[in-house]
Amino acid sequence: MKIVCISDTHGRHEDVILPDGDILIHAGDVSSTGRTFEIADFLEWFSNQPHKHKIFIAGNHDWYFESDTAPRLKIPSNITYLDDSGCEIKGLKIWGSPIQPEFNNWAFNRARGKAIKRHWDLIPNDTDILITHGPPYKIFDKVIRGGNVGCEELLKKVLEVNPLIHVFGHIHEDYGRYKVGVTTFINASLLNHRYYLTNAPVVINI
Repeated sequence: MKIVCISDTHGRHEDVILPDGDILIHAGDVSSTGRTFEIADFLEWFSNQPHKHKIFIAGNHDWYFESDTAPRLKIPSNITYLDDSGCEIKGLKIWGSPIQPEFNNWAFNRARGKAIKRHWDLIPNDTDILITHGPPYKIFDKVIRGGNVGCEELLKKVLEVNPLIHVFGHIHEDYGRYKVGVTTFINASLLNHRYYLTNAPVVINI
């Protein structure tokens, strides 16, 4: 199973060159400001990709998915949108969540500690692929000023679950891939901290 991972395209999806694969995962921030027309444009592009299975979550810029007042768009039937929810593809159990620690009062923010832990408690212990927008603490979570901004509670849950893959984004300046034990951690942010498209999609085989 060939999995293609991307994140943080912020409306630049048309410029992305995607490799072939069986599953295409987008880990959030599909738009710049979460306006309806941005989301509609992304959904059309994402739906037209040749990958048989296409999965995405929202990110902190994707206000549309947290709004109760935005006009409702129909998500194409060949796309799976996850929001503290899961799906299964050929025996692989996949869970996705847009939640991240409070960050400049953006969408899907939760206070650190008990408030955000409630979301991570929903992650099933048999999860094979975990998709979150933000990173776990001290794993591809270092911002340009040098601090680590990942979620401590998320790290605890990931170490408990031990998924095969944990893919995320959010922190543009810490793109990369690293394996710890059985888990391959992937920060798949395609844009750098200056919002230039500098990074390539990450491909992993299971």
